[in-house]
Amino acid sequence: MSQRTERRGIHVDQSDLLCKKGCGYYGNAAWQGLCSKCWREEYHRVRQKQIQDDWALAEKLQREEEAAYASSQGVQAHPQSSTPQQPQSHTPLGPFSKFEEKKTNEKTRKVTTVKKFFSPSSRTAPKKAESPESKTPSPSVSRHASFDTDQVSKDFVDFLKNLQKPGREIHKQCRVFLMNMSSKKQDINADELSECVQDFYQGMADRLMGHFKGSSESVEQVMDQVEKYIMTRLYKSVFCPETTDDEKKDLATQNRIRALHWVTIQMLCVSMDEEIPEVSENVVKAITDIIEMDSKRVPRDKLACVTRCSKHIFSAIRITKNEPASADDFLPALIYIVLKANPPRLQSNIQYITRFCNPSRLMTGEDGYFFTNLCCAAAFIEKLDAQSLNLSPEEFERYMSGQASPRAQTSDGDWSGAGAAPCNPVLAQMNHNLELLTELSGRQERLMEAAHSLHADLLSWPAAVEQEVQSVLEKFPLEVKSCTVSAIDDNDVDNDNLPPPLTPQVFAG
Repeated sequence: MSQRTERRGIHVDQSDLLCKKGCGYYGNAAWQGLCSKCWREEYHRVRQKQIQDDWALAEKLQREEEAAYASSQGVQAHPQSSTPQQPQSHTPLGPFSKFEEKKTNEKTRKVTTVKKFFSPSSRTAPKKAESPESKTPSPSVSRHASFDTDQVSKDFVDFLKNLQKPGREIHKQCRVFLMNMSSKKQDINADELSECVQDFYQGMADRLMGHFKGSSESVEQVMDQVEKYIMTRLYKSVFCPETTDDEKKDLATQNRIRALHWVTIQMLCVSMDEEIPEVSENVVKAITDIIEMDSKRVPRDKLACVTRCSKHIFSAIRITKNEPASADDFLPALIYIVLKANPPRLQSNIQYITRFCNPSRLMTGEDGYFFTNLCCAAAFIEKLDAQSLNLSPEEFERYMSGQASPRAQTSDGDWSGAGAAPCNPVLAQMNHNLELLTELSGRQERLMEAAHSLHADLLSWPAAVEQEVQSVLEKFPLEVKSCTVSAIDDNDVDNDNLPPPLTPQVFAG
């Protein structure tokens, strides 16, 4: 019983959102809890260690090969001494030269392999040379670019015109970078693509800082336009690439959220009262914003959708509590919004923002904070269990399997029966509409019965009228008597019907 009455809620310490190395920036689950800066440093360190390990392995293999060849030459030395007619000076020369050639080729191959695997700048596209049909045109020079892409390119050029000479250099570097990316995007994975884009961002930002003499606001404005131009051109090839399991994660997350459709706002201890019209409106707007994230192409625009969604959540909490919302109130509400929205391709969008967004936006500011909480919400949904919702394992399994549905909780903390009014205003409106439809259906049925009755009456009425007329005629037969009518000018002066004739009268004068 105490498990049902004590509502612990979802609490995440703010220190858990920061980078694990203590640099003060926001971390990310996709970067193992590190910020983008520390992750890149760790990535470079691991990559350099891998290169050194490969070099050590190559040298070890080379020494083993030399030892094996030397031992084989020692075995062959005794049989060759028993045949003096053969020229001894040329016997070891051929195998030795072959060994040197083999050793050189082996070393060159291993070094080339290591460099090719770990150095983005040295990668080539030999597979494309073997299969010309696999070549794809550069996105920067494609003649079939979409209208949105063309519009973004036009806006980018118009923006750079204000920078004059630096603008032309920026545009040139962006085009060169896009052409390089189009030539290597088929041969490297998503993390290496991200590394290339992030290196380009970093190099461009450093050059802009020198040009604008440390004006971070101007640099950020230019970098926003660069990111919009670059990622709009690369979107189709780098969003949810085939080399990753992003699509598989999307389907798993979507099915997981569908299976959790029964989770109520009380189970998550969300401080929002959806019966308040303003709160309900903010909830709808938050759901719309998080769904709209998938329709954007630029990481910054996707991040803006997350920020708008989060601000609507804060507004809903503030209206409900009549006080500013806290961080402990925000995360459960965000989880609730994600469960209700079930955003399309959630994992792909999170990974896309993580890989290709300007790192300065993810490390600090409200955008970075809200995005970090979104990552925490997605991770919480994946690991959500009975203990997270203060339920028993048996209840959780019944709800997940669909064998039962949770009951609404009343304001005093008791669990009401199945007939209780739903706490969700949307469900309440649906029930009200169903009641109206039921009433309207009953009225329609009664109206149809009356119409059928009227139709039957109209069909039987002529026969009844005719029968009634016949009965009246039979009871009172009609008798027509003949009568003679005299004309006014008839010669019959004795007709009583005429007035007496006028007689002349004489008056005395």
